[in-house]
Amino acid sequence: MLAGVSAGLTSFLYPESYKIFFMLEKYLWIAGSLPFIVLGTIHLIYTFFTNKFSSRNKLMDEEMKTTFPVLTKETTMWKAWLGFNASHSLGAIYIGLINLTLALQYFPVLQNPVVLMLNIITVLFYLWLAKKYWFSIPFKGMLLAACCFITAAVIILFS
Repeated sequence: MLAGVSAGLTSFLYPESYKIFFMLEKYLWIAGSLPFIVLGTIHLIYTFFTNKFSSRNKLMDEEMKTTFPVLTKETTMWKAWLGFNASHSLGAIYIGLINLTLALQYFPVLQNPVVLMLNIITVLFYLWLAKKYWFSIPFKGMLLAACCFITAAVIILFS
């Protein structure tokens, strides 16, 4: 009885936040955001503080440090490689943090069909990249994110 009164009072005082707080799709969206943040952060750390993205062939690394891309002689392939990895990491972290923030504080924005579809397209693109060009850990992370986002989208669109 007391729980019902408490829930009713909370619902009366905070009607929108109370409804949103208990939505499964919100929690799925939060869960789908986490692989982007976690894997992006690990990727950024690996880029600048480890040799994880170095070639097993040390000669290759040396060649990259002295070779210029066709586009310009203002950078080397090694510097471009580091920059691409760093910007890729930051992009994944950004996607994860934006989606996490929206899910936690502005969930109705994620219910907009355009925003919803842009996120689904983005996570499916990352999933495709992971399958085609990367390896099993990022693929599994993006598969988890895609399953969470798509399940949440189905609930949002059909509820």
